[in-house]
Amino acid sequence: MKILYLETSSKNCSVAISDGEKLLCSTEEISENYKQSESLHTFVEWALEGANLSMKDIEAVSLGKGPGSYTGLRIGAASAKGFCYGLKIPLIAVNSMESMIEPFVGQNYEMIIPLVDARRMEVYTAVYDGISGEELIPTEAKILDETSFEELKDKKVLFVGDGALKAKEILKLLNAEFNTDIYPSAQHLIKKTLEKIKNEDFEDIAYFEPFYLKDFHGVKKKSKSEE
Repeated sequence: MKILYLETSSKNCSVAISDGEKLLCSTEEISENYKQSESLHTFVEWALEGANLSMKDIEAVSLGKGPGSYTGLRIGAASAKGFCYGLKIPLIAVNSMESMIEPFVGQNYEMIIPLVDARRMEVYTAVYDGISGEELIPTEAKILDETSFEELKDKKVLFVGDGALKAKEILKLLNAEFNTDIYPSAQHLIKKTLEKIKNEDFEDIAYFEPFYLKDFHGVKKKSKSEE
């Protein structure tokens, strides 16, 4: 099954194509200027060319649904829905956090915690089992301080993502490691996408919306008023 993957929730604009679990081609670029609107469709063309396929060969589209950049998510969702509607193929949506932890699952960490930079000391985060990749704490918005994640001080934890840079500066976790160069990536959506296809866990193309974590805005307003 030929699947097109789109991940636009962060500074990394990322496109991949697989045939089942086999990655055929991927292309991505990390840009401080969030170039999804300029780059996404060019990257799709490059990926198709690299995989020696045309758009009509694609049998499903998988989207990293967020959380992350509001504008990036809107662009990715609009493109994914357009492809699916035009080709009459299913849409799969995967939490973008899943693609951040995928390269590190099974590498002897007890827990893997993605941290996506929001504003100031704020991050989007979740907690995953380091061996199985199972979600332990659902995705949430969190304001980091020196007491964050202190309940994990005796665990071997890996923090990944651009938000890990701020965490590294303030967290006092002796057993923790920090990888700050990790962004959501289309090529790491494959495993979770295939699970969803097997379970026929498809999105309603007409009503699908990305995962914005909108209630986070209330947290930010409250925090600002207290300063």
